[in-house]
Amino acid sequence: MKRFLFFSITFLLLFAQSIGANDFSKAEISISFYKKSVYYTGNAVDNPINIYITIENKGPETLRFKLADDRAFSLDFNARTVKNEPLKQTEDIIRKRTTNQTVYFREIAIESGEAYSFVENLKDYVEIESPSVYYIDLVFFPELYKTKTISLHSNRLSLDVKPLPQASASSSLATAIVSAEVLKRQAISPDKVVEQTIIARQKGLWDQFFLYIDIEAFVTKDKQRKVKYTSLSDIERIKMLENYKLDLMQERIDNIIVAIPERFAIEKTMYSQSEGSVSVIQWFNYNTFKEKKRYTYYVRQRDSIWSIYDYTVENLGTE
Repeated sequence: MKRFLFFSITFLLLFAQSIGANDFSKAEISISFYKKSVYYTGNAVDNPINIYITIENKGPETLRFKLADDRAFSLDFNARTVKNEPLKQTEDIIRKRTTNQTVYFREIAIESGEAYSFVENLKDYVEIESPSVYYIDLVFFPELYKTKTISLHSNRLSLDVKPLPQASASSSLATAIVSAEVLKRQAISPDKVVEQTIIARQKGLWDQFFLYIDIEAFVTKDKQRKVKYTSLSDIERIKMLENYKLDLMQERIDNIIVAIPERFAIEKTMYSQSEGSVSVIQWFNYNTFKEKKRYTYYVRQRDSIWSIYDYTVENLGTE
């Protein structure tokens, strides 16, 4: 009887492990450049190499995995030269992984056919000190880095890193350093700020949509996010803001601000020297009916530039 019980328990454990393996075998990890630009040597903050990471569920069942708040405990980058020599890890990564600390994480569930994406700066993981061509890929640990029981591997990217322009050439090369998609904000009125933001969303132009939105203000509206945000380093705050934008783009959070109106009309604009509000009537087409809403965008001015830092919505019925 004891032997039979031991065999049964062993069988069940092996069966459970095989189910987990099958689940993860249906996960596909892919990487691409986020807003691909010209990449330079230099520090991670001023010259980042942002990588867009996507985890997709290719299987028929729900895919569940752990994702650490500090992504260094969920993934790793392999970067090699054309001579197949590996690049060194950053001192920050080595310190984190060799220091005893509590790793906070959340469990992510992805339904069949769905995907989860976020952005990481490659320079937070590996030292890129010399201009050259490198080959990079990603290893993802669905049960966190310290266990390493299961690892998933991504596709490989080719990365061309240029030498950092000298100070004497900075004025003539300034536009080449930034992405071609980066836009310059203009000193326009609050109603024009709101109008351009809504039109950008209608056309699916995300760079223009975010141009006049104070993402930091949106992130810190939530008390829990604000506590977390204020405790982070500057680099980690940038990551958090970028990931919040990605969540908006994929409509995982705050769907109301990214909803696309069929048409809109600016109703009223009120502002002082530094604060203001813009009321806009928006119509949304849902095939069988149209919904009418009043959006009130709250704006403030800094350095002659108005930006949207909050909003409210009032339902006005259907048509």
